[in-house]
Amino acid sequence: MDLTWNEFERTDMRVGTIIEVNDFPEARKPAYQLTIDFGAEIGIRKSSAQITKRYQKEDLVNRQIVAVVNFPRKQIGKFMSECLVLGAVGEEGDVILLAPDFKIENGLRIG
Repeated sequence: MDLTWNEFERTDMRVGTIIEVNDFPEARKPAYQLTIDFGAEIGIRKSSAQITKRYQKEDLVNRQIVAVVNFPRKQIGKFMSECLVLGAVGEEGDVILLAPDFKIENGLRIG
C-alpha cells in the first residue's frame, strides 16, 4: 500500500544522541531501554530497542541515531516508549541502527 507524499511528510524523523542505556529484563525479546537527547526543541525521550544482538550497552552511549518522534507513546511492560529508533532488520532479526555519518546537532530533521 503506497503512502501519499503528505502522509510521509507527517513522519517526524530526527537525529538524537543516546545518553543512557539500561537492560530491559522484562521485555519479551531481548532489548535495551534507551534515553535519547533530541536537542532543545524536542528534549529527552525514552525508547525500547531490540538491538542486543549487535550492540553492547557501553558502545551505544554517545552514539547518534535516527528515530521517529511523533508516534503515540507506547506502554511496553512497565516502560513507556516515547519514540521509535530506526534500523535495518536482518534476516535473523538483528537490527543495524540508522545513523548520520558525521556528528551533527541533536534534533535535526531527516528529510
